[in-house]
Amino acid sequence: MYARPRVPAVSRLSVPAPAVAAAPAYEADPAAEFDLLHSGWYSTEELATLLKVDPSTLRRWRSATPPQGPPFVQIAPRLYLYSIPDTQLWLAQKRTDPSEAA
Repeated sequence: MYARPRVPAVSRLSVPAPAVAAAPAYEADPAAEFDLLHSGWYSTEELATLLKVDPSTLRRWRSATPPQGPPFVQIAPRLYLYSIPDTQLWLAQKRTDPSEAA
């Protein structure tokens, strides 16, 4: 069985500046930005813990019409995974900088 490599949680959510600056290119062609297969994945429980929300919140976001929250992949009927780069980009897009909002 495939064992997911363990990466410290601190490095999982650090968003490098080039990844945020390249957001328009990501929207045009996600495959050009990162390798989904080898970029790392969060389970629903792992991501809920990192975001400090209940796992039911992520389930509610997934089942909303239209779906909300970070992009996800349904692997099996009850198994959903979240790509680390997709999650980082989603968080960066949700970020509000008060100095830029004015």
